[in-house]
Amino acid sequence: MSRNGLRSTSKYISLILRHRPEAIGISLDEHGWADVQELISGINRSGGHTLSMESLEEIVRTDEKQRYSFNEDHTLIRANQGHSVPVDVELEEKIPPDVLWHGTAEKYTASIDRQGLIPKGR
Repeated sequence: MSRNGLRSTSKYISLILRHRPEAIGISLDEHGWADVQELISGINRSGGHTLSMESLEEIVRTDEKQRYSFNEDHTLIRANQGHSVPVDVELEEKIPPDVLWHGTAEKYTASIDRQGLIPKGR
């Protein structure tokens, strides 16, 4: 599969695993895991993309943002973050350090100092 084909299929997988598993007739468990064979079959049935196990493993391995994870035996896959469907991706709770850094443009620091960080729609 070409690099552009992998990128396009990766975006489609992201849509499925983060937002619309029902688009290809699959479901996610409570932790966001999907059966790999069902994902591959569903994508191939959908008509817009072709996916093999080898291509899926390459997508997961080379994704710059590390969007996906396999379980140990590669029978399950999930998106690591960004879900609009309710899932618990089992993140380990940690105590934050005394100092945290937030990357932002310098022109916004006065506002952040006054109001703190404000959630925005992204």
